[in-house]
Formats: sequence, C-alpha cells, structure tokens
Amino acid sequence: MSTEPWTIETICEALGNPAVSKRFLAEINKAPAHQLLTVFAKWERIAKDTVAAVERGREIAAAEARGEDPTVGWPDITDRVRAAAQRNTSRNVA
Repeated sequence: MSTEPWTIETICEALGNPAVSKRFLAEINKAPAHQLLTVFAKWERIAKDTVAAVERGREIAAAEARGEDPTVGWPDITDRVRAAAQRNTSRNVA
C-alpha cells in the first residue's frame, strides 16, 4: 500500500478475501456514528497487517527461489514453545 490514506475501498482490497471484506463492510455499515472511527481504525490495522504478511510471504518465497534459507537470523524459540505446551498440558491434566 502506498502512503495514500486508507479508505473503505482500499481496506476491502487489502483484505483480499470477499468473505472478510463483507464482514468489514457489515461492521462499518452497522456501526453507530460515534463508533465509526473505532471500527475503521480496527479494520485499517487488520488491512495493514494483512498487506505486511503478504509482503513478508513474497519475500520468503523469493528467498527460497534464490536457494536461500529465509529463516536465517530468526530466533529459535523451540524450547520456549515446548515448555509452554508442557505447562498447558500439565494444567489440563490436573
């Protein structure tokens, strides 16, 4: 997305999924006047995050196509994830 201000149309386009766009339009159309900016800001953030995720995915795909490992430099959090899963499993058993 360029530096142009976000609009209802650009948010719909950025969401990239007709069902999600329909949900956005339903929320924005049903929002009371005093909540319009809040609803718009929420969906603007979602649209920005979606655009960023798509761009990151394209960068990863391009790196893989060049034979590079796109995960180089990513932190290894395997041990933290395993510990959290173990804690969650322990809580659910008790």
